[in-house]
Amino acid sequence: MRLTALAATLAMTLALPTLRADEGMWTFDNIPVQKIKAKYGVALDGAWLKNVQLATVRFPGGTGAFVSRDGLVVTNHHVGRGAIAQVSSAKADLVRDGFTAATRAEEIPVPGLELMMLVSMENVTDRVNGAVKPGTADKDALTARRNALAELRKSEEAKTGLTCEPVTLYQGGEYWIYGYKKFTDVRLAAAPELQVAAFGGDADNYTYPRHNLDFSLFRVYENGQPYHPTAILPFQPKGVSIGDLTFISGHPGTTFRQQTHAQMVYARDIGIPSQLKAMARQKAALETLSATSPEAHRIAAEAIYGIENGYKRLSGQLLGLAKAENLRKVEVEESSLKASVHKDPALQSRCGESWDRVAQAVERQKALLKEFNAISPGRVVTLGHALTLVRLAEEEAKPSALRLSEFSDGNLKATKARLASPRPVQKPIDATLLTVILQEAKEELGAEHPFVKAVLGGQSPEAVAKAAVEGTKLGDPALRKQLAEGGKAALEACTDPMILLAKKIDPFNRAIRKRMEDEVTSVFNEHGGRIAEARFKVFGKALYPDATFTLRLGYGPVTTYHNGTGTLAQPFTTFMGMYDRHLGWGGNALAAEGGAWTLPQRWLDRQAKLDLSTPFNFIYACDTVGGNSGSPVMNTKGEFVGINFDSVYEGQGGYYVYDADTKRAVATDARAILEALRKIMDAGHLADELIGH
Repeated sequence: MRLTALAATLAMTLALPTLRADEGMWTFDNIPVQKIKAKYGVALDGAWLKNVQLATVRFPGGTGAFVSRDGLVVTNHHVGRGAIAQVSSAKADLVRDGFTAATRAEEIPVPGLELMMLVSMENVTDRVNGAVKPGTADKDALTARRNALAELRKSEEAKTGLTCEPVTLYQGGEYWIYGYKKFTDVRLAAAPELQVAAFGGDADNYTYPRHNLDFSLFRVYENGQPYHPTAILPFQPKGVSIGDLTFISGHPGTTFRQQTHAQMVYARDIGIPSQLKAMARQKAALETLSATSPEAHRIAAEAIYGIENGYKRLSGQLLGLAKAENLRKVEVEESSLKASVHKDPALQSRCGESWDRVAQAVERQKALLKEFNAISPGRVVTLGHALTLVRLAEEEAKPSALRLSEFSDGNLKATKARLASPRPVQKPIDATLLTVILQEAKEELGAEHPFVKAVLGGQSPEAVAKAAVEGTKLGDPALRKQLAEGGKAALEACTDPMILLAKKIDPFNRAIRKRMEDEVTSVFNEHGGRIAEARFKVFGKALYPDATFTLRLGYGPVTTYHNGTGTLAQPFTTFMGMYDRHLGWGGNALAAEGGAWTLPQRWLDRQAKLDLSTPFNFIYACDTVGGNSGSPVMNTKGEFVGINFDSVYEGQGGYYVYDADTKRAVATDARAILEALRKIMDAGHLADELIGH
């Protein structure tokens, strides 16, 4: 689109009323097709939905989609960033400098990267609830349901050969088994430079207007050859216009909209602030590490980015919860549901006391939180492996029903698969984060707490962390495999310092975990499920479940919104806007804000080749949260028109309370991807593949 045409389109936009967002992250068994048809005149049929389902894949922490018949998958740069960093080195920093495979032979395998495609969904609610006998205590009911789900998972995997996962929806109102086809040979095909993919850095994160080329391309292989998917979302080079209806498929991580008022108050006053405090300490420690050398800076960058992103997202959630009208809305809706329950004797008997039970469990959660947080492996990869190994032999010796849930027969295969992952470990990151965890435990629990005394043994947190991480060999998957297969004897003979540390932590972690499950989690599960039953009876299946990192579909138009500046946000940005913002911050010479708005040299050298009026990013009114990163944005024909990479700060409160006026998602336009591939990244062959040439 030329600049004049784009300007004309935007002029027409201002004459239109601002469209509001469409609420809902809908499971594929319950897509509101009639509601969509009534509002937009678009009829989605089974073939359309099945194609979208099978074309969408799950990345670790995000989403992607098949976009060519030869197995090309598109996701965000920030979703693929860990994989890109994994295949980088000090000599070839592909995150910083970008990458394009000129031929398929040059595509780089990423060991341990697995993508998942949802193939089947089975509702097993009746069988799971049937495992709970009348009068069973909440803590025992939780165990019974978990064991039932694990057994169903095991039997379904044996029957289908798929990788199966148990899924809990509606706070325990429904239970499902989802079956996935797993792809384990995934190779990097192309990625732009970080400075363009994350243009504006943390300062621009969760804001709009934006100028982020936040995409990367991977290719899936099977038996050494490119995989040929049965379903793809072909690129539409004409893109979308203001007011066009869009759809988004993906794996939104976690929302809390069906929590009780008491749970949301806890999140506002205690839960989120405690997370923010811990993240601030982790970031500060990693930044200190990053400053020690260029290589330390490179390997710490991904971890720091993840913390910054999470911190800003949580801050936005806290802002939303701090709005009195939001929690008042929750109170009103809760009171209305309670009134309906009170009028129905059967419902009143079943769940009349459930809100009070949840509130009591919240009080127990407050009391246990400090110990629960302190006695946790956190993000320390080698400590997580060590705890799994320490527990494996002991748990396998028990009957399946009495084991920790991840070691039950139905879940054991997945646990061992995580243990065997070949993804590399960064020891400096582990040492830094372990030091933070131990220091926080000492400060929060006190030097005389039994856990602190047992783990530190009079030494400093830094000394204990350094000895454990520098001395461990658990970064080697072959050693982990050997220890796992060696059983109890191998663990008893093992002198690896991380294993020895895990043995000290294990009994304390087990104890606090059991208390949290018995006194808090089991109550939330049981009575959250009962409240869900009441909602079903009052509203039917007209409601969608909270996000659970399972496949969902959302819909909404390309639109604008009032972003708090007194004007309407522009629905599209362009390459011209990126260069303007770059120059407005002084170009590369000033490198303001740590270089957040600088540009790689080839983007300056090749600027004249670009059509600067090409739409770059756009906002649209689909309901998204974290996990939707990398989600394909589609038109009504199921064609790829953009890739979701963010949402606006004003809408982060939507994790808890939905607001149609501020819930806006941000996508990189398909036209920008094609333009960059052809004009900047020397990847015209990939652009041709994406549009089917």
